Amino acid sequence: MFILDLLAHIASTILVGYLSVTTLVADFIAPLFPTETTPTEIALHEDAPEDDDLHRLPSRYEYGGIIPSILLENAQYQQAAVGANAPTDQATSTPLEIPEEVIARSLVNIFCQYTTDSYIRTTTGTGYFIHANGVILTNAHVAQFLLFENTDIVQDAACTIRSGNPAVAQYKAELLYIPPAWISEHAALVSDETPVGTGERDYALLYVSASATDTPLPTVFPHITINTNLVSRALENDRVFVAGYPGEALFRDGADAKLTPLVAATTVSQIYTFGSNYGDIFSIHNSEVGKHGASGGPIINEDGEAIGLIVTKGNAETEGPQSLRGLTLSYVDRTITEETGFSLEENMRGNLAHRGTVFKEALSPFLAQLLAFELR
Repeated sequence: MFILDLLAHIASTILVGYLSVTTLVADFIAPLFPTETTPTEIALHEDAPEDDDLHRLPSRYEYGGIIPSILLENAQYQQAAVGANAPTDQATSTPLEIPEEVIARSLVNIFCQYTTDSYIRTTTGTGYFIHANGVILTNAHVAQFLLFENTDIVQDAACTIRSGNPAVAQYKAELLYIPPAWISEHAALVSDETPVGTGERDYALLYVSASATDTPLPTVFPHITINTNLVSRALENDRVFVAGYPGEALFRDGADAKLTPLVAATTVSQIYTFGSNYGDIFSIHNSEVGKHGASGGPIINEDGEAIGLIVTKGNAETEGPQSLRGLTLSYVDRTITEETGFSLEENMRGNLAHRGTVFKEALSPFLAQLLAFELR
């Protein structure tokens, strides 16, 4: 056991070192080449909307940052994802009947508990189904706790996918993808009750692996059709729906709190960019959904399509105390393609269990150790 622990520690140290060195090199050389653009960047920017006056947020990854190419170079992962292009594996669209009902059926509450030597922590967040096969889109800061399952990092860890009103345990889920760069950048915040950040790369994909009850899994999961088209300032002031499982009751009543889904209509406030010249993230005006626990919920246009993922609270002073910010799904699509070689649509198809296993074997132990270092 000592040898295995030592090997795991060495492997984790190597990964941390690799990511850290990449960051240092990128930070050092970036100012030296302020006007240079790589061929890849040219291709990305050619069809960008002409929104030169987009509000800009700081980016850790503008010059490549610490984005590892591990999955791009992992032949097993790439081969496992090839099946995602199968023409018979198509998403089944859910028409927008009554917005609140369709959205609420597609929402899930991701409820996690883990135990350390000094405390028991309960976390809650939102996610939503984006495919009939049970793929869930949520935040990395919500999904990261699944990395603790089946490890000895903490004494006990379990995450349950809940749904309904109030939320009750329905499914068990596994990680399909979480950005390694996000974990490396934010591992130090793993024990924070209310972590803060810009929301950059704060997304993850889960897939339902089993039922948490005696009821068999559905053959088709209720889900929201995604729209990964580029967004521009024309979206500002448009009406949208936001939804989530706000978790204030968890702080008031403890782990037995009854969490209920909320859906609200509001409008888009401003479009922001992380420096890509694209609309990467947008803020949403005040709504009753704008509370702790709604992170990971959908932002949906009037056509019933998900166009965003709630990641953070908005700026209380300038945007209102219950405003929110959400990543555009065009941003999620572009960055997950950059990191895996496959689009968001492709990443939610194929043999999910096999691809999840490959991801777990290739990266999960290292990412879990990054979090473990911060808990000790």
